[in-house]
Amino acid sequence: MRIPTVTVTDTPAGEVEADVVLVGVHEEGDGFALTPPARMIDEAMDGSLSRFLADVAFEPKPGRVRTVASDGAVRARLVAAVGLGPAGDISVDVLRRSAAGAARSARKQGRVSVALIDFGGDRRAGTQAVIEGALLGSYTFDDYRSEPDAPRTTELVIVGGDSGAAARGRVLSEAAVLARDLANTPAGELPPRELAARALDMAEEGLEAEIWDLARIREERLGGLLAVSAGSVEEPRLIRLTYRPDGPARGHVALVGKGITFDSGGLSIKTAEGMETMKTDMSGAAAVLAATRAIAMLKPDVVVTTVVPSTENMPGGGAVKPGDVFRARNGKSVEILNTDAEGRLVLADGLSLAAEHEPDAMIDVATLTGACVVALGPRYGGLFSNDDDLAARVEAAATAAGEPVWRMPLVREYRRMLDSEVADMKNIGDRHGGAITAGLFLSEFVADRPWAHLDIAGPARAERTDGWTVKGATGFATRTLVEMVDSFAAGTR
Repeated sequence: MRIPTVTVTDTPAGEVEADVVLVGVHEEGDGFALTPPARMIDEAMDGSLSRFLADVAFEPKPGRVRTVASDGAVRARLVAAVGLGPAGDISVDVLRRSAAGAARSARKQGRVSVALIDFGGDRRAGTQAVIEGALLGSYTFDDYRSEPDAPRTTELVIVGGDSGAAARGRVLSEAAVLARDLANTPAGELPPRELAARALDMAEEGLEAEIWDLARIREERLGGLLAVSAGSVEEPRLIRLTYRPDGPARGHVALVGKGITFDSGGLSIKTAEGMETMKTDMSGAAAVLAATRAIAMLKPDVVVTTVVPSTENMPGGGAVKPGDVFRARNGKSVEILNTDAEGRLVLADGLSLAAEHEPDAMIDVATLTGACVVALGPRYGGLFSNDDDLAARVEAAATAAGEPVWRMPLVREYRRMLDSEVADMKNIGDRHGGAITAGLFLSEFVADRPWAHLDIAGPARAERTDGWTVKGATGFATRTLVEMVDSFAAGTR
């Protein structure tokens, strides 16, 4: 998707030349109340905006939109009334959601003026939320359509916004769009070698990049990555990106993403239906790679090391078999009882490598378990951590990004469920608590570094368009990671 340009103006909403101007409308009793920009436009239109909304019984729930022609009364051809809900309940989340619905309805208009930042809160946060909502809510992925949707919005003009926050909002939105594009790309077009090639392209943004091929992976003893890749004709890759600030660093954060570019389940094969969306099983890798690119553009005073072990999981003649044992990078042996629990196997090597850098914090992101979807549903990510301070930092970043997470327990008593008869551990636990035992498995490879695990199996993909999420890959956790890294730079939690 091509990202529209974003400009900020202090020109009154009615005087901005545009194809459509978006103005806010609050709930008030059983009716509605116009925000100041909407009132100004209504006055210029001799009250026809408010009469129209009354005639259609407009209910200004967040994200609802009704559009009317301005008939030349203002410089925008169309006026779109955007629901904001009750005036007292407006938050950055409401602005993000409302801007998403409004921009989606207006995405075939070339120049869109947005006058929604008037909720009495933080103007910077409001500006960023409106831009994120507008850009992510109007997202489309039509690379493979014969006739892509056209025309599209080419410019957003933010009335009364903060220019610095606007620039930041566009960078974060562009990162989430990149993560969506990567995860939406068919698996046949994005095998590990191609994902690695795209990561190298990102290195042009001021990143150091290193790609390990099969021979190097063997030399470096990445047993989990080798085991999972054994059934595929596509060779695995290990991607490592590094961002270094120009001046002194205020911390070092390691990001690790699950890069399974297609997951058939291996010999423990999935159903046909279960494989339909498995091109998005590399959403964790997409999130950490896109976040790293955004970090390099925003330039916080934090070193960031990003590690992505990438492979397909296929049931070929050489595929790993249930009962096989491999040894991970850190020397621990693992008995594989279910080849469809493969994400944790490649992450074992990724986390081991990241821990060798001795970062101040490690965060892995993965579409790891169906159990987490059962526990939290499709909207929340599961957060597991061995460090309360880091967990609080991730939770705060997720709240700021509007990407909700819920902290889950690492129940140490459940570790016995991973005991193996022949190895240090096995890769699956008992029937219940699957998200917890997966987290406990990963904790064996972090070398006691402060670590957080985000299980995004639910929110990584949306089955319907709602708010800033659009059906398909969502880019979930991308913006959370950037916000979290920035908290290290700011010295906040």
